Amino acid sequence: MTVQPAGFEDSTFHIPVLETDNRDLDMAFRIAVGDIASNIQPYEGGMLNGTEPAVMAGVNYDRPWTRDAAINAWNACGYITPSIARNTLLSVLTTSEGEPGIGGQYWDAIIWTTGAWNYYLYTGDIAFLKLAYECTLNTIQYLEKREFDEQSNLFRGAACYGDGVAAYPDYYAKVGGGSGILAWPENNPDKKVSEGYGLPMKALSTNCLYYNCYNILNRMENILDLNAGIDWTRKAEDLRTAINHYFWDEDRGRYLYLADSPVNSEHQEGLGHSFAVIFGVADGEQCEQLFKHQHITNAGIPCVWPTYDRYAKDSDSYGRHSGTVWPHVQGFWATAASTHNKMDIFRHELFRLAENASRDMQFVEIYHPDTSRPYGGYQEGGGSITMTRSADRQTWSATAFLRMVTMGLAGLKFSEEGITLSPCVPSCLEKVKLSNLRFRNMNLDIEINGNGQQTESVSINGKEADPFIAYQEQGKLNVRIEMA
Repeated sequence: MTVQPAGFEDSTFHIPVLETDNRDLDMAFRIAVGDIASNIQPYEGGMLNGTEPAVMAGVNYDRPWTRDAAINAWNACGYITPSIARNTLLSVLTTSEGEPGIGGQYWDAIIWTTGAWNYYLYTGDIAFLKLAYECTLNTIQYLEKREFDEQSNLFRGAACYGDGVAAYPDYYAKVGGGSGILAWPENNPDKKVSEGYGLPMKALSTNCLYYNCYNILNRMENILDLNAGIDWTRKAEDLRTAINHYFWDEDRGRYLYLADSPVNSEHQEGLGHSFAVIFGVADGEQCEQLFKHQHITNAGIPCVWPTYDRYAKDSDSYGRHSGTVWPHVQGFWATAASTHNKMDIFRHELFRLAENASRDMQFVEIYHPDTSRPYGGYQEGGGSITMTRSADRQTWSATAFLRMVTMGLAGLKFSEEGITLSPCVPSCLEKVKLSNLRFRNMNLDIEINGNGQQTESVSINGKEADPFIAYQEQGKLNVRIEMA
């Protein structure tokens, strides 16, 4: 089933369908697809050629954001609505002196590369990959000059999605009556660094994204048969070594949140821990320690734990970006767990988010960690600390759930060659059917019988097959997986 949004050319929306023996999962999946569709709006900006359909960050937002565009393309939009995902990625690009680059808040602009790379894996869009390589090369070289600290071999900058001051210790709370961390340097001229933008902090999630960017650049060059004359593998390994040297806390069995900064932080960063696992920054033993020691709330993994004292007005008060549960973080943590045989962790995130969405009939931006209700949290603003709102129909919350289903429950893993199938099915489920998944020239219907993480047999169109589908396959593929 496909839908052509009125007035938009080449904007096919491939609607996947989930059928299980759990109502909340099935309902949440439908809601997620609907929330994504409701946020497709006409937009003009970036490197778009006029007004084109693009994915807004949420129903309360009137434009795409770089990190949202990347995460949504990576999680689901890259295969559900590829042309619109492409538009959205293009909409946040910039040009300077005729050279293309990545726009948005500078510290996590590089996450765009991860979104663009995964869009390519889903579609095989080689023309876009060439542009993505050029934009990434220009941007990484610019950021290396401005934000790379040669002494520590780490990048300065805020946490990936932490644009709000509520994500940070008191040292960073003075922002001139506003709520954004970007205002910190101008309000703290005696504390800012002289290079780059001026933020001295070094965050786990951001440095993990730079590490992944270096690895992607190497893979892009291999596909495009290009060579910038830079040893990306060496840069990646040097950065990984630095992350593990400065951030890894052996005694606590987890990473620091902020390290090699004027004020370090021993708080737990959910997105940083997720990226460390997904990108391979953490080795096998470190992953085991992370899954053991990461704090999990009733609602799921918190964005940063614990909240800062200035927001703890009572026992159930939390900061907007600390203590609360953001579904896009849940999505990454859940799929990290699914690939490391952590069924209980995966199940908690999957079902809690599904229950919340089914209850509210939408995916909101933020949930209270104890009650699991929509909750905006406290943050500085207007000269005082006030309660904020949790935005409605947040796109990356919806795509996070689709990520849990496709990459966790069905276990789809993408590479340059094709798709590996490694399902992760909780014991409460006996049937999982995922239909109308479109990747390149394939249309997949996947039926999984049984549960667990051990595959007994795989068949494609009735013939026994390996749990791997090469991109050369075309047309309708009926995939049946029997779990051991």
